[in-house]
Amino acid sequence: MRDPYDILGVSKGATEAEITSAYRRMAKKLHPDANKHDPKAASRFAELNAAYEIAGDDEKRKAFDRGEIDGEGKPRFHQGFEGQGGQPRGGHGGFNPGAGGFESFSFGPDGFQRRAGGGGGGFQSGGAGGFEDILRGMFSGGATRARPQFEQEEFGASSGQDLQASLTISLEDAAKGTKTRVHLPTGKDIEVKVPAGIASGQQIRLKGQGYPGIAGRAGDAIITIALAPHPVFTPDGADLRLDLPITLYEAVLGGKVRVPTLGGAVELAIPAGTDSGRTFRLKGKGLKSKTATGDLLATARIVLPEKPDDELKELMKKLRDSKPYDPREDLE
Repeated sequence: MRDPYDILGVSKGATEAEITSAYRRMAKKLHPDANKHDPKAASRFAELNAAYEIAGDDEKRKAFDRGEIDGEGKPRFHQGFEGQGGQPRGGHGGFNPGAGGFESFSFGPDGFQRRAGGGGGGFQSGGAGGFEDILRGMFSGGATRARPQFEQEEFGASSGQDLQASLTISLEDAAKGTKTRVHLPTGKDIEVKVPAGIASGQQIRLKGQGYPGIAGRAGDAIITIALAPHPVFTPDGADLRLDLPITLYEAVLGGKVRVPTLGGAVELAIPAGTDSGRTFRLKGKGLKSKTATGDLLATARIVLPEKPDDELKELMKKLRDSKPYDPREDLE
């Protein structure tokens, strides 16, 4: 995957607002609904969402900038394991028989961690060590008695720990449900079935996909769902909201306008004399779940021509002089 900043078209020093603005702008351009005849549209949109999941999340962005994760959120290893004495060793392994060193590493919610201290207690060339020695050193402190990342009682006698992961999906996928893959802190990629109607912040529990236990079953993976910002709709519980631009003459005279929904555009009658800010409710056009179906709330926003001409200005002056009114009299 390319650099998230390059995908979003922003600099590495971009602010959170600039990153969000860039995502919204590109989401409108790359959304599959706007590129129905482009077979690569879906993959480009997915790449954009993945980039925003890194750059739009403060913690993940910092981890990426430090070089701890790559553009897909996977741990990135720049050097091989180091010897217990703290001196770099050659190659990519953590075992160096000639130097007598194996430094302890642990893997938890914060990724790989190297334990401070060292010296002794690792693999020794020709000795009686082995995989059992590593495990014994990890959970008992080894010859140095350094406190490990996890004590045995923290894991429990027979089961492992749960792990936390996040998954960002599009609003369309949240509405209809989907199957996708998620990368876990353990380094494993697994398929997740996302039910239709899921909301941002809800969680999916995957049994047995967490951290392994000492002697029993593994913990669970708890996946927290986040919805990627949509270029048009804003979720409000089961409802969806959108700003509906209307012309000045549609507001004054009324008319019929087309309103986008997740299921396709529909026609809405705008009454004459519609104020900017008036909200229209389209029943059943929101998000569907097992218990309810939300509505679409379209709020009218009067939009003037990009460049009002002299004729429009003269008409407004005439209205101002002949029929003045004060819409702010109730504010005083």
